[in-house]
Amino acid sequence: MDAKNSTKSPLLIQGVYYIITGVWPIMHITSFIQISGPKIDLWLVKTVGALIGTIGVAQLIHYFNKKVYLTLEIAFLSIASAVSLGFIDVYYTAIDRIWDAYLFDAVAQAVILLMWAVHFVRLK
Repeated sequence: MDAKNSTKSPLLIQGVYYIITGVWPIMHITSFIQISGPKIDLWLVKTVGALIGTIGVAQLIHYFNKKVYLTLEIAFLSIASAVSLGFIDVYYTAIDRIWDAYLFDAVAQAVILLMWAVHFVRLK
């Protein structure tokens, strides 16, 4: 890993995770429903998956761009996405709107946020 990529290292893990979790309901909705619970609007599940996957692709494009250091925009997108998805996971699980399996994703989002925190502490 070169010096420029080491300044944006959380992007790699978050980007790969978002691509995998975003593509999953698009590629195999049956297994996604078996794990996450029944869904009414499959088009909406696939739309959210496409958006999460798109964020992951943007993160990896930025990560592998050798000319660009971490920008405020991509850092904000990454952190805000993790906060938003984690909040949705916890809130809607707490009110019994979605299955508890989403709490695994909430933990993953918390780990991503911790990686970002460690990353910014190291930059000081």
